[in-house]
Amino acid sequence: MARRQLIASGTPWEPIVGYSRAVRIANTVYVSGTTATDETGALVARGDPYGQTRQALRNIERALVASGATIADVVRTRIFVTNISQWDQIGRAHGEVFGTIRPATTMVEVRALIDPEMLVEIEAEAVIGG
Repeated sequence: MARRQLIASGTPWEPIVGYSRAVRIANTVYVSGTTATDETGALVARGDPYGQTRQALRNIERALVASGATIADVVRTRIFVTNISQWDQIGRAHGEVFGTIRPATTMVEVRALIDPEMLVEIEAEAVIGG
């Protein structure tokens, strides 16, 4: 049976809600929905869908590195947005990171995220060496 490695970001919500920033099993890493927060948990790039997407992707990359993966190992992302009309700004930021990697991706509009000022939340899955 493959060992389960839990990666924490250190936010206070992980133990309360009962989740990990990422989970690695064998050569696969699953990154939880990730928003545009800094190291203290404060939201950055308020009102800026491009800036929030870039920060969420930086947070995803940190989780991947902590698990032994890289951004190049990502095979799937799921992007949840609160305003689909901002897709071009969000998509541009995603494309700047994944333009040559080209993971399978879904972008959907949701009614709200946990904080009303959060515009974007992104999940990722990576296969190390894939």
